[in-house]
Amino acid sequence: MLGGIEAGGTKFVCAAGQKDGTILDRAEFPTGEPDDTLRQVIRYFKDFPIEAIGIGSFGPIDIRPDSQTYGCITATPKTAWRNCPILQTIKSALDIPAGFTTDVNAAALGEASFGAAKNADSCLYLTVGTGIGAGAIMNGRFVQGLSHPEMGHIYVRRHPDDGYKGNCPYHTDCLEGLAAGPAIEKRWGKKAYLLADQQEVWELEGFYIAEALVQYILILSPEKIILGGGVMKQHQLFSYIRQHVKKRLNQYIDLPDIEHFIVPPQLGIHSGAAGSLVLAERALETANREAGK
Repeated sequence: MLGGIEAGGTKFVCAAGQKDGTILDRAEFPTGEPDDTLRQVIRYFKDFPIEAIGIGSFGPIDIRPDSQTYGCITATPKTAWRNCPILQTIKSALDIPAGFTTDVNAAALGEASFGAAKNADSCLYLTVGTGIGAGAIMNGRFVQGLSHPEMGHIYVRRHPDDGYKGNCPYHTDCLEGLAAGPAIEKRWGKKAYLLADQQEVWELEGFYIAEALVQYILILSPEKIILGGGVMKQHQLFSYIRQHVKKRLNQYIDLPDIEHFIVPPQLGIHSGAAGSLVLAERALETANREAGK
């Protein structure tokens, strides 16, 4: 049995499951103060005979194993979580091998292993919710280097009719500042789910997400793009995004059928948890190899 954690800015999802992605048990906790939240997480896993755990965390996080702050959450807008040693806290409490990456990397890994990108060599997973983040997999490996990508904070071309200044505390009008859930609410004066029947809201949202996707397509050339998160539950968004992507690329890139290229998560709300189980399996394999088993 393996454990998986999808540590989000709004909630933590904990799952006990198997290496084939089967989730046997699942629980959710609101993301409160670090000590209280991690205590609940550890208590949950104490009830299961898990051999390893995978953690996909909101970020930014330190993913460099040779760094003194490896496994910590770093410059997050959630100030209570800054410099929180999330990996070491959980690993020490459970005393098992642990894998660690971003929440969006974990979701990309889940979809690549068991979901919409199962038959692809590359994919991009973008989540649009309280924040915006993306994880990419190329030839079975995460795209990362100096750190993990922060694709939610790229700058995009502004819609000519949008006067909203932006909501990102670091960059003001980056993609997250213009298109995440809080930006929608502040621009229009209502939460996104209360704006479902207002076409202009979703045309504008589709414009901004498409602007970003075009940059990702031109740079990464993924075989599949998967869009998840709370905002993407407004399924009318997909048609606007696809239309704007095609218009902006202007036939420069020979895209596959766009309705099968830009898609929702096949695993639904379980993408991150399933990917975290794969992280756990990899961590266990590494530990066994190092132990000569």
